[in-house]
Amino acid sequence: EITGVDLNIMDQLGQIFSINRLVLEDMLNTNHRPKVEDYGDYLFLLSKNIRQAAPDLYIEQLSLLIGKNYIISFGEMPSNLFDPIRNRLRPPQSKFRSYGSDYLAYALLDIIVDNYFTALEHVGDQLDLLEEQVLLAADPGQIRQIQNLRTDLLFIRRAIWPLRDVLSTLERIDSPLIRPRTRLYYRDISDHIIQIIDAVETFREIVNGLMDIYLSSISNHMNEIMKVLTIISTIFIPLTFLAGIEGMNFKVMPELEWAYGYPVLLLFMGLISVMMLLFFRKKQWL
Repeated sequence: EITGVDLNIMDQLGQIFSINRLVLEDMLNTNHRPKVEDYGDYLFLLSKNIRQAAPDLYIEQLSLLIGKNYIISFGEMPSNLFDPIRNRLRPPQSKFRSYGSDYLAYALLDIIVDNYFTALEHVGDQLDLLEEQVLLAADPGQIRQIQNLRTDLLFIRRAIWPLRDVLSTLERIDSPLIRPRTRLYYRDISDHIIQIIDAVETFREIVNGLMDIYLSSISNHMNEIMKVLTIISTIFIPLTFLAGIEGMNFKVMPELEWAYGYPVLLLFMGLISVMMLLFFRKKQWL
């Protein structure tokens, strides 16, 4: 297993195993889509692995060279992803050693795909938690969380869709490096990939639904605020009218000389306010 980018090591491996220069360039370029290519003496397989660094997901490139009696893996960063395979290979009497490089490649790909299930479970937990929060009370910070989940699902989708074509090619490829009995195992991984794709599409629909729920919640909240302000304004319209009438400085106004004019006017205005509130409540506007 080779991790990191070391040009000297890559050149040495290229000379020892007669690796095509184009393959070495693809290993160094981490923006390639997953693919598999047959170079006769070996197969070059490029895939994407998901690395979790809570709460974010990162996509890193993993390359495999599958020869007759060897497999060389190239990763961007050190990882313990393949530790279960190493543990099975260490005992000298392990039957795993006799299964061949094609079966070992299957085991490595199976772990990579299983890692996608783990990542989707992480995304699903975040979706459940965020859905409860959005339903309880919409918050501006939630829009960023929704966008992050949408980005994570997009990364997973871009990595897993081409991998389905890779597995389909391995099932049909005419190469002595892939034995017929091993093709059945690759078909099993292909079934897992289809499950992951279905789960990703389902989660994407849930994320879009969360966005709609968030926007609806914000809109409802704004409507409630506007309703309260409208009711307050409606109540004060007749009061403002009465205050305006009484505020006109005409000399001949009967109530100006009345001792109880001011308190009666206040009582009348309060009565109007109460009647309007009762009317709004009867209409269920409050």
